[in-house]
Amino acid sequence: MKIYVVLISIVAALGGLLFGFDTAVISGTINFIQPYFGLSEAGLGWTVSSLLFGSMAGVFIAGKAGDQYGRKKVLMLAAFLFLISAVGSASAHSLIFFIMARMLGGIAVGIASILSPMYIAELAPAKSRGKLVALNQLAIVLGILIAFFSNWLLVDTGENNWRWMLLVMAAPAVLLFFSLFLVPESPRWLVARHRTEDALRVLVKTTGAEFAPSELKEIEETLKNEMESTYRDLLAPKVKPLLFIGIILAVFQQITGINTIMYYAPKIFANVGQSNNLALLQTLFIGGANVVFTLIAMTLIDRSGRKMLIMTGSLGMTLMLFGLSTLFFLKMTSGMLVLVFILGYISFFSASLGPVVWVIIAELFPNRLRSKGMSFAIICLWIACTIVTVAFPIMLEKLSGGITFLIFALICLANLIYVWKYVPETKGKTLEELEKAFAK
Repeated sequence: MKIYVVLISIVAALGGLLFGFDTAVISGTINFIQPYFGLSEAGLGWTVSSLLFGSMAGVFIAGKAGDQYGRKKVLMLAAFLFLISAVGSASAHSLIFFIMARMLGGIAVGIASILSPMYIAELAPAKSRGKLVALNQLAIVLGILIAFFSNWLLVDTGENNWRWMLLVMAAPAVLLFFSLFLVPESPRWLVARHRTEDALRVLVKTTGAEFAPSELKEIEETLKNEMESTYRDLLAPKVKPLLFIGIILAVFQQITGINTIMYYAPKIFANVGQSNNLALLQTLFIGGANVVFTLIAMTLIDRSGRKMLIMTGSLGMTLMLFGLSTLFFLKMTSGMLVLVFILGYISFFSASLGPVVWVIIAELFPNRLRSKGMSFAIICLWIACTIVTVAFPIMLEKLSGGITFLIFALICLANLIYVWKYVPETKGKTLEELEKAFAK
């Protein structure tokens, strides 16, 4: 694997790091912004979800603007929005201003969720594409860990601690913006824009002079006879099954409950009698497990395949959530048992659905429909995430922890069955080979 490709992927994955940080940083602020803004449980759910509403808009922007202006320029826009959001939310004195700033960050998250893995997938050689796209998921979980760590470090800085927590994001946003000046545009986007010589120069650097001409020819053959695509083309008989697979996987990734843990872990721990400091400290274990098991997934994804990882992870998540539900039913939530089952759940997710769903979504769709197909699948992901995020604090209050986590366990089991029956294996094939295979 060329070091140049790895470095490009790392730069693009900074978008994933900011994505992870911005979605997770709110968890450390919940117990402080709720009394500051006078929020009910429902109000807290809507406030936490404000970023996710922005994310849905960002996904639409990414799909169209990414095709029009290129992956690189739109990622630069995302970096700028991350910076504005960090400063704005940290300085907010009214709930409306806070929500608006978080929504701007959400637009950036939506853009990064589409374009970072897409950009990496379009630059990476087939044999290492899974690992490199999973690098984006590793960056996401590193961003989550950094958010948890900075939240814990800043919790004792006084009444403005939540403001400092939110401001930390400004630093990686600036780093991403300036790093993007150093990387090339996607060769597939360049070919689609009839910039063949520019695409060849990029391919020489990413695949080597020996393989660049054949790679360019393969991209050209795929693109040259394809008409301008519309979202309606996603409903064509040969594409519609792929769209449904992408949507269902994206929705399952969220409704299995992952972001209820990432956003509300300190609240869960506080509800079972732990202090704010201890609750935030325990999120570090969650963030650490998230990183370690994402690394494990990266070593396995091109060896074991996408499908087996998801099935194994879904089974483990089901068992962990059944265990967590049982603890709440039996009122055995004191001590470390809650943390143990949450860590198990996070570990199985991070080794499976976390990175693998993003890889599959980046691989499923034909070239001419890739950005639109990914946009549609990921907008459904954010809708599902928003619904779960709004509902979770209300579910805890009205249904109890036992019933809430039992529901998520049953959803994980349903995901296992769906993947076993309907999801194809995509490892080890070029994007063009996958397109031909799916067309059959």
